Amino acid sequence: MSFFLVAVVVVAILLAAWAVSLYNALVRLKHSVTKAWANIDVLLKQRHEELPKLVETCKQYMQHERQTLEAVITARNAVSNAREQHDVSALGTAETGLRLGLGKLFALAENYPELKANENFKFLQQRISALESAIADRRELYNEAVNLNNVRIEQFPDVLIARYFNFVAAELLRFSDAELADVDIKSLFG
Repeated sequence: MSFFLVAVVVVAILLAAWAVSLYNALVRLKHSVTKAWANIDVLLKQRHEELPKLVETCKQYMQHERQTLEAVITARNAVSNAREQHDVSALGTAETGLRLGLGKLFALAENYPELKANENFKFLQQRISALESAIADRRELYNEAVNLNNVRIEQFPDVLIARYFNFVAAELLRFSDAELADVDIKSLFG
């Protein structure tokens, strides 16, 4: 066997190993995005189950605040539908509505001393607040996984493998400016 033939075989083996390595790295990134989404999904399901309990507890005290309670339930259902359909952009919009509704609900609860003193309400408020914090953390991890995936499938030489095997960009979980704004407590009591 000639030196040239051996060199060609060695180069071919190295290129194949390199391609397999790139492919495997892209697969890991794709599954990181899926895992990050699954982590958010678990927390969204938990919150979805807790919200009706909170609203029911509040209904006993807040009979004339029905509009706020109904807005929370409507937003909860929108989040659930977007989550079930894996519609990341709709989820961002629905999350904004839900977070604003919860902010109003917790602010209105200040007008009801009996409600604020209710142990069930306190527990549910703490539980939902903890879930909100966990969701925010998981959102950050999800967006980081999406960013790593999207950058990697666009970089050369990874783009060659990504296009050949139909790796696609994932969508970042975005929220509207309204979610980032402070809740205007004064307007809630005006």
